[in-house]
Amino acid sequence: MLIYLIEWLDATFGLGSWTRLFQYITFRAGIAIILSLIISMLFGGKIIRLLRSLQVGEEVRDLGLAGQNSKQGTPTMGGIIIVMAILVPCWLMARLDNIYIVVMLVSTSWMTVIGFIDDYIKVFRKNKKGLRGRFKVMGQIGLGIFIALTMLDSKQIVVRLDIHEAESIGLGPAQMVGDTIRLQEADQTVVLKGDYKTNLTNVPFLKGNRLDYGHILPLAPHLAWIVFVPFVIFLVTAVSNAANLTDGLDGLATGVSGIIGITLAVFAYVSGNSIAANYLGILHLPGSGELVIYAACFLGACLGFLWYNSFPAQVFMGDTGSLMLGGVIGALAILLRKELLIPILCGIFVAENLSVMLQVGYFKYTRRKYGEGRRILLMSPLHHHYQKKGMAESKIVTRFWIVGILLAVATILTLKIR
Repeated sequence: MLIYLIEWLDATFGLGSWTRLFQYITFRAGIAIILSLIISMLFGGKIIRLLRSLQVGEEVRDLGLAGQNSKQGTPTMGGIIIVMAILVPCWLMARLDNIYIVVMLVSTSWMTVIGFIDDYIKVFRKNKKGLRGRFKVMGQIGLGIFIALTMLDSKQIVVRLDIHEAESIGLGPAQMVGDTIRLQEADQTVVLKGDYKTNLTNVPFLKGNRLDYGHILPLAPHLAWIVFVPFVIFLVTAVSNAANLTDGLDGLATGVSGIIGITLAVFAYVSGNSIAANYLGILHLPGSGELVIYAACFLGACLGFLWYNSFPAQVFMGDTGSLMLGGVIGALAILLRKELLIPILCGIFVAENLSVMLQVGYFKYTRRKYGEGRRILLMSPLHHHYQKKGMAESKIVTRFWIVGILLAVATILTLKIR
């Protein structure tokens, strides 16, 4: 919104060359991070005091964990701080006519509403179960359908390919959106490119680095949605729920999400930049560079919330924050066509989710077989296992952050590993 005002003022009053700074994504991303930090840190304290006055406190179940009772009554639903610190700077600094930004703003609002309803039922209706699981999943499925259908239908979400390369993988003029683009390379070679509506995605570690969802099954190209839509739904639901499970220690989900956010910002920048995309051999996605602004807001919001959420936490994000964080991480990865990197990039989330699935599955299996349920871990999710072993909460969180950083670096390295 602010960028349109700056451009209008420059065109009307001739403000000077300094206004051209707002044309650079990196400059606007830097401003977005600063604004996000200021908003979360400035209003965070006021929101926490408001939550206290409304007696929006965490009801802690006695699980026999060290320091657990001290968390009783800590304000929850603090995810409102994160959401505000994402949406406001993004509205100000991003181009709101960009389809990628529109999808992310809708995704953020969508998941926030689901999480808020869940928290509202728990806190104000005194129902510890919160929103029924099937309604929560229905909301996540709805978001997955929205993202998938937007990607399949929008003419702004395209892949820019060399025409000869496109022909070699079976893409013809029928899939091209707009006119042929003539580009001159550094060696004066003229290259013909086109924007194609395609279901291509990046595949790590493979030399070709390309996968078409329409070719997974022996389907006609126009039936690729049969594979693509369910896969997107699965990813959005899985990452959202995994982030929710990870939010069990002070600063854990917030810090891990921030690390993932900055990694996705790198992917957004290189995917939206033709030179970087061509050099790295990844898909060039025109317009996706604007997602750097969103990722910057996301990072700033996580860091700002961490000011209050780090050990000992003054506020918890609740499902209002955790479901939203996981949902938008999944949406960002899908829009950038890096969804196949989620198991690496979101390795902490994956490990937390698997720990619960394996624990429950093994317990049920052994109860049927031996008449008594047995456990793999002392307690699930995984972070509680280390608490049961006597490790300090702050040490667990710090070590999970370190592992998250290693996974983020490994994810970025996949850009060059074929």
